[in-house]
Amino acid sequence: MYKILAAFLLICSFALNAQDTLVTTTLYLGDTLVVEREAILDSIHLDSRLIDSILADSSVTDSLTWPGRIPPGPLPIAVNVAPLSIIISIDTSARVREQASLPAVKDTICIIGTGDIMLGTNYPSTTYLPPGEDCSPLLRPVHHILQSGDVLFGNLEGGFGNGGGTPKGCKDTTKCYVFRMPEHFAACLVDAGYDVMSVANNHVNDFGWEGRENTALILDSLGIAYAGFATHPWTIFEKGGLTYGFAAFAPNKGTMDMKDYRGAARITKMLDSIADVVIISFHGGGEGKDHQHVVRGDEEYLGYNRGSVYRFAHDVIDAGADVVFGHGPHVTRALELYKDRLICYSLGNFATYRRFNLSGPNGIAPIVKVNVNREGEFLSGEVVPVYQPGEGGPRPDPRKRAIHKLIELNTADFPEQNLVIGVDGSITGK
Repeated sequence: MYKILAAFLLICSFALNAQDTLVTTTLYLGDTLVVEREAILDSIHLDSRLIDSILADSSVTDSLTWPGRIPPGPLPIAVNVAPLSIIISIDTSARVREQASLPAVKDTICIIGTGDIMLGTNYPSTTYLPPGEDCSPLLRPVHHILQSGDVLFGNLEGGFGNGGGTPKGCKDTTKCYVFRMPEHFAACLVDAGYDVMSVANNHVNDFGWEGRENTALILDSLGIAYAGFATHPWTIFEKGGLTYGFAAFAPNKGTMDMKDYRGAARITKMLDSIADVVIISFHGGGEGKDHQHVVRGDEEYLGYNRGSVYRFAHDVIDAGADVVFGHGPHVTRALELYKDRLICYSLGNFATYRRFNLSGPNGIAPIVKVNVNREGEFLSGEVVPVYQPGEGGPRPDPRKRAIHKLIELNTADFPEQNLVIGVDGSITGK
């Protein structure tokens, strides 16, 4: 572990020439801030090939969990090496000049959240794919909504792969749900405008480690930020002159444990120390029409404790989260305004083709637009209601059923709070 730290500091000290380079190095060991130091160096260069060669040394990495890739593109760079977290922020005079030419950062930022996304599976049969194995018609009717904000989030309910991996055991594949989207389906996320995805849910392990790794490679190649794997618990990304921190959690194998409330708070606090806006996602709670209400305690489903989504959401906001997006129940759940931060307890089934129950409350969902200031404080919002007809794929809902459902749920679950959802979908504080 300490060899890796030394390697990072060495790499940040010897490289290409660049004058007036400001380097900020922040090091966490678990939840402890070990050092935060600024220095102006004569030269700086972060060479991912050199880092990869160091990490190839099994004597250094055998006891560590390593995400496997250095994120490309502009810095800051954030690297997870459990339990070590290293954040290296680099700013050169050239980059300062480049940033000075960019438009000013907006005072109001619109973050859009959507629920579960599974665009069709090629397992156990390609008959579960949309016609022509083309996913683009599924999301195209709502592109104008998805692309109307600054940042777009969704929950990836399954992985990508054209084959390979070991499917989870099922006695009857017609009743046991195992999802694997064809790799070219990832382009539909890009076309829709997705910036960041949660991969923390009960279907990311449907094809084991190989399925998770392949999904990560595809998202990396497309420039879509993601988090939620135990090997990739959080991420940072930049857009519109702001730095966003994102982490995702679920009570499922291979993911960051949602029921480790202190651990989730530690990661959130760390992200809050380096990002302008922090978005946290969770996958939890019971499923289906009998589990539409927020429970202020642990929830059990099919004999398994899925934790307390209420406690989780409050704990991460206490630690610095600005927006919390929930999913998992496959139905819509209430919204809550807590300490001037918005919690969406479940965004429901958004784009789930076949293999999903889309009847009744399972077939409607909100697209939630959250307007925040630069500090992440809630300003206002909007619910755009959608529904999934037939085999699936979201369409704007002229009956506005998700709006009516949220008004009903908020009245029942949070009658004491200062949040108003209008019949037009507007979200305001009292």
